[in-house]
Amino acid sequence: MEWRDQGALLSVRQHGETSAIIEVFTARHGRHAGVVRGGVSRKIAPILQPGAQLDVTWRARLEEHIGTFAVEPVQSRSADIMADRAALAALGSVTALLGFALPEREDHPALYTRTITLLDALGTAPDWPETYLRWELALLEELGFGLDLTQCATTGRLDDLIYVSPKSGRAVSAEGAGEWASRLLPLPPPLKDQPAEAPKDIVAGLQTTGHFLESWLAPALGDKPLPAARERFVTVYGQLSQRGR
Repeated sequence: MEWRDQGALLSVRQHGETSAIIEVFTARHGRHAGVVRGGVSRKIAPILQPGAQLDVTWRARLEEHIGTFAVEPVQSRSADIMADRAALAALGSVTALLGFALPEREDHPALYTRTITLLDALGTAPDWPETYLRWELALLEELGFGLDLTQCATTGRLDDLIYVSPKSGRAVSAEGAGEWASRLLPLPPPLKDQPAEAPKDIVAGLQTTGHFLESWLAPALGDKPLPAARERFVTVYGQLSQRGR
């Protein structure tokens, strides 16, 4: 068995004295693991940094075997954003969430494309926090937990949508919220595919997507806690945004 693909490196762990087991989110083979011989060597270890874009060739005697990867670097990402705390934390959150949520060896081409676009934007595109927030929304959608933010769940209105029901995941208008407003989640502009007016819109959106990652996605995966890297990103971004980032 053999195939060649390209993808983003999600995780690395040592295997034996000289090898490493890596997980890569690939374009055509989804989240896939394999052994890299000599993966802890001075030559290969610097290539195996989470977020790096790799050209990988996977080989195994049988399809169900873990197999081995031959890797070639395409693009390093973590080194390029090392000085940007928020972008580096976002990269950690993306790779951790994908490793947490994606089924093994199941392709997700649309999510892959969005992921690569986001990883390339981190620390370089001014609106990368909005791209990250919408990526979390897309991750929920891809895995069957999409939110309905098109019209008010109670009145049917298409405008003035400023809340999300934490139970149904549907949008709610100011009029429809009534006395329940304090119990609803925020629906800031970026979650409606509109530009953020301020960093607080991103923080509010992360509160909303985080709720559904924790209450819908995590229980479906065996009620495992979300990766700590996601909370770390929320904390770092929130702190920097308060300083006027």
